Amino acid sequence: MKLRNIISVLFLMLSISSLASAQLQLNGAGATFPAVIYSKWFDEYKNMTGVQFNYQAIGSGGGIKQVTEGTVDFGASDGPMNDKQLEEAKSKQNTTILHIPTVMGAVVVAYNVPGISGLNLDGTVLADIYLGKITKWNDAAIKKLNPKLNLPNVSIVVAHRSDGSGTSFIFTDYLSKVSKEWETKVGKGTSVNWPVGLGGKGNDGVAGLVKQTGGSVGYVELAYAVQNKISYANMKNKAGKFVEASFESVSAAAEGAAKNMPSDLRVSITDPDGKNSYPISGFTWLLIYQNMKDETKAGALVKFLKWAMGKGQSFATGLYYAPLPKAVVKMCEKNIATITVNGKKIK
Repeated sequence: MKLRNIISVLFLMLSISSLASAQLQLNGAGATFPAVIYSKWFDEYKNMTGVQFNYQAIGSGGGIKQVTEGTVDFGASDGPMNDKQLEEAKSKQNTTILHIPTVMGAVVVAYNVPGISGLNLDGTVLADIYLGKITKWNDAAIKKLNPKLNLPNVSIVVAHRSDGSGTSFIFTDYLSKVSKEWETKVGKGTSVNWPVGLGGKGNDGVAGLVKQTGGSVGYVELAYAVQNKISYANMKNKAGKFVEASFESVSAAAEGAAKNMPSDLRVSITDPDGKNSYPISGFTWLLIYQNMKDETKAGALVKFLKWAMGKGQSFATGLYYAPLPKAVVKMCEKNIATITVNGKKIK
């Protein structure tokens, strides 16, 4: 075979290989909380490898449902699946669902009160606002936390998620820890029966409600508040200090959890100890089938997960997330190594 023909054949083989890689698509759905960084990750990884990701940010409840039904290659949630949900998924998909933390983030209390900035809140007051007990911005309980602010006699419009949401899980998990009344009357979950308020779909929906509605308050992931230029409150933590949400204060909240992380990586880090800890913090997880059926997709997904645990973490702080502690990364890598395809180890 002439050199020219050999080169042509090699070029054709490379072209076919590149085309196959470019056509590979991994389908996922779930949490809106990490959607900002996932969008960045998926674009970066596609540029590197040609592997495409079709991720639908439909909320954690939707992600759990779709991974349970087997309609996606992976799911995503900010609230870990409970034991009952894991059992249901295992019975339907004949495999365990792994929880792989990807980054950590803060749920902030966003507000739209013209002329007011630097608002301080604590868990008790926040719970009473969402219980419908505190209805005015100049309520005595809010004034006590903000003696220097000229709070207006304006009604509080409460905004919350209308869809199944991991952001709601983190928020209600926190309220359940700091308010016995909230724990008893409402509780925690990706979906709860909200006592008062307007519902918005996704973090962007709640952010939109707050931005457009004077006197409103809502909870969103930090990146959405920053992107929409919405003010958010400093929260009083367990140590009695008012703390602003940042990757440093979220990392401080995770320090204790990293030391006592369970092997299945399902853990809550709301209302933590530590004077620098932001109290409404949480991990976000990818939900992965431990045994996959498609060899090509399994191999591609495992390679992506390894990249996310390494290079991917470097994108976190620039997008207002906190990177995983090194100890948690090691645990993630250990669990990623257990993923198989049709019962066989992935090479």
